[in-house]
Amino acid sequence: MPSTLETAAPTASWPTANRTDEQALHEFVERYPGLMVLTGAGVSTDCGIPDYRDARGEWKRSPPVQHHAFMHSTTTRQRYWARSLLGFRAIENARPGPSHRALAQLEAKGHVSTLITQNVDGLHQHAGSRRVIDLHGRAEIVRCMGCDARRMRYHLHDELAARNPGWSSLEAPVGPDGDADLEGLDFSTFQVLDCTRCGGILKPDVVFFGDSVPPERVAASIEALERASALLVIGSSLMVYSGYRFARRAVQEGKPVACLNLGRTRADDLYSLKIEAPVGEALETLVQGLR
Repeated sequence: MPSTLETAAPTASWPTANRTDEQALHEFVERYPGLMVLTGAGVSTDCGIPDYRDARGEWKRSPPVQHHAFMHSTTTRQRYWARSLLGFRAIENARPGPSHRALAQLEAKGHVSTLITQNVDGLHQHAGSRRVIDLHGRAEIVRCMGCDARRMRYHLHDELAARNPGWSSLEAPVGPDGDADLEGLDFSTFQVLDCTRCGGILKPDVVFFGDSVPPERVAASIEALERASALLVIGSSLMVYSGYRFARRAVQEGKPVACLNLGRTRADDLYSLKIEAPVGEALETLVQGLR
C-alpha cells in the first residue's frame, strides 16, 4: 500500500491533537520544499472576517453580489455601498492571525515558494509574506471601471459617510469580503459616488462573482505552480473554479496536493493528504515542529 503521503489520509477532529495528522503534515512540508500554497477564507476567520461556506461547502448566507448586477444596476450599487459602510470595518480593522504569521515564517524558512490567496484582505502581506499573488484582488483599493484610476477605499467610505448621514451608525452582522447583512431598508436614497475624473463606476478592485480573474494573474499563478514541488491548499473549499483549477492542474502535472481545511472541498478526490483541523492551530504546530 502507498505511504500516508501517497493516499488520502483519514480526517481528524481537532483541537484534540492527532499526532498522525501532525506528523503527516510535517512530513509533507519537509518532503516537498518550495511548496506553492493556496489559501482561502479559512485562514482569516480567526481575525474576525467570516467565511462564505459551511463544513459541507454550502453557502452560509445569501451569495455575494454579482459582477453584472453591480455594473448594470444603480440599485445594486446603492445596496452594496450602504452595506459596505458597515461590513468593510471587519477587513479594515483586522490584523494578521496565527495562520498568516505561520505562513510568513514558512516562506522565510524556504518551505513556501509562492502563496496564492483567494482572500482580498491583504493580511498575508501584513504578516510578512512577500511572494503573494492576490488572485481576487485587494478590497482596500477602489478602481474606476472607466478610466482605471485607483484610490484607497477608506477615503471613499469617508465621503460616502458624509454624503449619507446616519448610515454608518447602523448595526448589522458583518459578512465576508467587506459586506454586512443590512436588510429591510430603503436603499434608494443612498448616494453612490462616481469617479471624479471621468464619471465612471467605482468598484472595489476585487473579482466579483460572475467576473473572471485577470489573465495575467492566472498566468503568474500557473507559472508558480510549474516551479513548485507540490501544492498545499489551506482553508478553502475550492468550490469556486478560480482556485479549484490549480488543484486539478497540479494533479495533471503529477504534483502531490495536500489540504488543510475543516469540511468538504470540491477537490477531495484529488488530494494525496487531507487533514481536517483548525487551520491556525495546525500551522502553528507545524512551524514549531519544523524548528
